[in-house]
Amino acid sequence: MEHTYENNSSNAVQKRNNCVLLIYTGGTIGMDRNVITGSLEPLDFAHLVGNVPELKLISTNVDTYQFNPPIDSSDMTPQLWAELTRIIVSRYDSYDGFVILHGTDTMAYTASALSFMLENLTKPVILTGSQLPIGQLRTDGKENLITSIELASDCNSRGEPMVPEVCIYFSGRLLRGNRSTKINADGFHAFDSFNYPHLCDAGVNFNYHHHHILSPDFSKPVTPHFDLDCNVIVMSLFPGLQESIIRHVIDAPELRAIVMRSYGSGNAPRSPWLMGLLEEAASRGVLVVNISQCVSGNVEMSRYDTGYQLKEAGVVSGYDSTVEAAVTKLMHLQARYKDQDTIRQLMSRSIVGEITI
Repeated sequence: MEHTYENNSSNAVQKRNNCVLLIYTGGTIGMDRNVITGSLEPLDFAHLVGNVPELKLISTNVDTYQFNPPIDSSDMTPQLWAELTRIIVSRYDSYDGFVILHGTDTMAYTASALSFMLENLTKPVILTGSQLPIGQLRTDGKENLITSIELASDCNSRGEPMVPEVCIYFSGRLLRGNRSTKINADGFHAFDSFNYPHLCDAGVNFNYHHHHILSPDFSKPVTPHFDLDCNVIVMSLFPGLQESIIRHVIDAPELRAIVMRSYGSGNAPRSPWLMGLLEEAASRGVLVVNISQCVSGNVEMSRYDTGYQLKEAGVVSGYDSTVEAAVTKLMHLQARYKDQDTIRQLMSRSIVGEITI
């Protein structure tokens, strides 16, 4: 994909389209309550837009794209992530930014996946949604939607986007997508990024934290990746974990990687059978990535003897990765590389700001 610039110097002024693409995938923001069953059901996108007359007051133009039928976020799939990537890349030069309306349950997974699938992203891709349907009186949807559009269209004096990366915006917080996780099923502050600062705090004004925002090469095109290898599983450690069950998982011939949610700073039981199974998996080429069950903090496998034993068994550190970022990063890398050593090395690097090394 080619971008249009006045020139490639650092003082170049990027041409603007004064338009944002709003992509509606589904989610609570576009639902209403069925008067018979009392459950929430998706509505036509025109109904959603009709509930936000304030859109006409925004300084940028807004075009829309609707998934038909709308997708409940619990039904989100890697195939739909690829479709979102195609939608964005095929329209990349026509818009200053993209806003994706998405259900909250898997929003952090989608944001993480897109951050890897849109290599050298130079425009904002902001995911948002709501905890209450946009037609309800106390909805949080209007503010989330309007602010996301404003953030997606905002630029500096050179015409460069203020936040050229995949983000989640919710309730005054703009977060790096692959650092985010859902923290609340009921409150309006539904997301946070415990191991990374907010990119922008939206109050009366936008307070950008520039030194935390990615700086892509604006002279290079975005490179899309559509394929994902989903032969990954998440395994949480807990007291009473059974060898026979874990063996069934590790023996699956299709398995390529395990995201292991360990205790604290990366610790695990010193059970000989567990270390033996992990060593056996590593010898078969199954990559085991160690992340913490804690919402905040970093895996340091050299801190305690139990963590050191994991390292000796071939387990690699996931540092301060979220489970969403670890899973989607592995899916992305496994689709690109067949060599597990290459994947192992790249899991120990920050590709798009997903971990702190």
